[in-house]
Amino acid sequence: MFFVLSKTLGVLMLPTNFLIGIGFVGAILMFTRFASLGRKLVIAAVLLLVICGLSPLGNLLLYPLEQRFPPWDASRGAPDGIIVLGASIEADLSTAHGTPVVRSSPDRLIAAAALAHRYPNARVAFSGGSANLISNDAREADFAGAIFESLGIDKSRLVMERASRNTQENAEFSKALLAPKDGERWLLVTSAFHMPRSVGLFRKAGFAVEPYPVDWRVGGRGDIFNFTNVAIDGLGRTDLAVREWMGLIAYRATGKIDEVLPGPSKGPSK
Repeated sequence: MFFVLSKTLGVLMLPTNFLIGIGFVGAILMFTRFASLGRKLVIAAVLLLVICGLSPLGNLLLYPLEQRFPPWDASRGAPDGIIVLGASIEADLSTAHGTPVVRSSPDRLIAAAALAHRYPNARVAFSGGSANLISNDAREADFAGAIFESLGIDKSRLVMERASRNTQENAEFSKALLAPKDGERWLLVTSAFHMPRSVGLFRKAGFAVEPYPVDWRVGGRGDIFNFTNVAIDGLGRTDLAVREWMGLIAYRATGKIDEVLPGPSKGPSK
């Protein structure tokens, strides 16, 4: 049920979709006896779309997520394994064209491959199935292996987890598949804005990981209040941030994570 709601109600509540819906309802009402209300809804939707698309709102919402975890400290030595979360590979397009198609967050794959070369004894695990509400046979993990091999990572080091549909299942299924031993150190590679929720869910699953954030969408503190001159970029950042905050709140409300905004561990990793 949680997964279904996230793919229906959660999608409808994204700012762009929600405001387009409000504007559409307003446009219909303009041809009824509620024309005055309809005009107000259309005007409100347009103004809010402008704010979401051109103002610093997306930056303001993303910045605290992206800054929650510092860069990984390499001074502690080589990790035993590297976990990279999905959401980079477009599985349906990859299936249609018979080759991996990467449409978003390529830093996750690039950083994981670079780490694999830097630490040749570390195992590399990719966790990503299909996030579609109506699932088919297309799975991200079925194409991730080919990408890593093309980047020079030996197949014998790769572990592909293809059943997960969301971040909670990424954590639970990765632990079951990898069976981490006491004392092992595993890096978790995902987008910086996604790291708080991911770490919270891995902790809840009992899998201690060391965050390796990548794929930032906002620069430094001085960039927070920058306006955007391409509305689709601003809308994309706002949608991304709102979706992540909604996820954090929903996971905390249902007890799937222990904090609204998980942060760095207060003690040494185990």
